[in-house]
Amino acid sequence: MASSVKELMEAANAAVPRIGADEARRLMKDRNALVVDVRDSAEVKASGKVKGAVNVSRGMLEFRADPETPYHDKAFVKDRPVIVYCASGGRSALSGKVLKDFGYREVYNLGAFKDWAEAGGEVEKEG
Repeated sequence: MASSVKELMEAANAAVPRIGADEARRLMKDRNALVVDVRDSAEVKASGKVKGAVNVSRGMLEFRADPETPYHDKAFVKDRPVIVYCASGGRSALSGKVLKDFGYREVYNLGAFKDWAEAGGEVEKEG
């Protein structure tokens, strides 16, 4: 059991592979990967999100991912590839580890939203 954030991050980074924009695009196109933005809604509103991504704040992820809760999001399917990202890669690493612990087989950490945008990834904004 981890006793610090550093240990939690090390375990998360060891369990969830980091991918770049090109690999994410391939998984989205060829494998219908679910893309999950785990930032808070204010962050998403300010900068936009990966086109087609669902926004599930880090605090609600377990509830959206678990089919046994009334908050389950049907887009979360354990045999569908899942790509998570946040503002810097920390929350997405932790989120990816939780999904792996929940039995999601194929989970990837895209890291920071800004890296996606700077790599020419498609972005959508509210309104």
